Amino acid sequence: MMTNLFSIFDPASSIQSSSNWSSTIIIMLMMTPMFWLIPSRQFYFISLIINKIFYEIKTLLGPISAPGSAIMFIALLMMIMFNNFMGLFPYIFTSTSHLVCSMTLSLPLWLSFMVYGWFNFYNHMLAHLVPQSTPSVLMSFMVIIETVSNIIRPLTLAVRLSANMIAGHLLMTLLGNQTASAHLFTLYLLLGTQIILLVLESAVALIQSYVFAVLSSLYSSESSF
Repeated sequence: MMTNLFSIFDPASSIQSSSNWSSTIIIMLMMTPMFWLIPSRQFYFISLIINKIFYEIKTLLGPISAPGSAIMFIALLMMIMFNNFMGLFPYIFTSTSHLVCSMTLSLPLWLSFMVYGWFNFYNHMLAHLVPQSTPSVLMSFMVIIETVSNIIRPLTLAVRLSANMIAGHLLMTLLGNQTASAHLFTLYLLLGTQIILLVLESAVALIQSYVFAVLSSLYSSESSF
C-alpha cells in the first residue's frame, strides 16, 4: 500500500492479494433480494427512476435501435452509480476512480459502436466527419478534427468519470487529515464542510453515472442510422 495522499486510490490492499476490487460486486449481493423478497417502498422508488431513465435513453437511441440496447445502458448506469456510492463509505475502495475500471467500460463500448457503424453504415459514418454547412475550404480540416474527436471519446469518458470521483474524495481526505490537530471551532467548521462535501459527492456520484450512460447512448445512436 502506498503511504502518500493518493494511497486511497491504490487498488492493492496487500502484496499477496487485491481484495479492494471486490467492492465492485458487493452491489450485486445488495440488489438480488429485491427480486425475490416482498417489494419495498425503496424498490418501487428505484423502479420509478429506472423507468424514467429508460424512456429517456430509448428516445436518445432513436426508433430503430436494437432491442434491449436501452436496458444495457440502464445496467451500465446502475453499476457505475452504485459503485460511486459505495466509495462514499469508509474503508471501501472506489473502483470507478481508477482508470483501469473506467477505461474497461468506455473502450469496449466505443470500439463496438465504431466497428458496427463502419461495417453497416459506411456512408453515414463518413458524413459525420463533415458537419452540415461546412465551407468547402474547411472540409479537409474538419475531417481531421472530427476524426481526432471520435478517437479520444473513450479516453474523455473514462477520464471524466475518474477525475470527478478522485477530486471529491481527495478534497474530503485533505480536510479529514486536518481534524486531528484542529481547535474546537475549526473542528466544527471542518465537520460542517465535510457534510456539505458528502452531499455534493452524492450528487456527483449520480450525475457522473447519468452522464456516462447518456453519452454512451448518444455515441451508439450516431453509429446506428
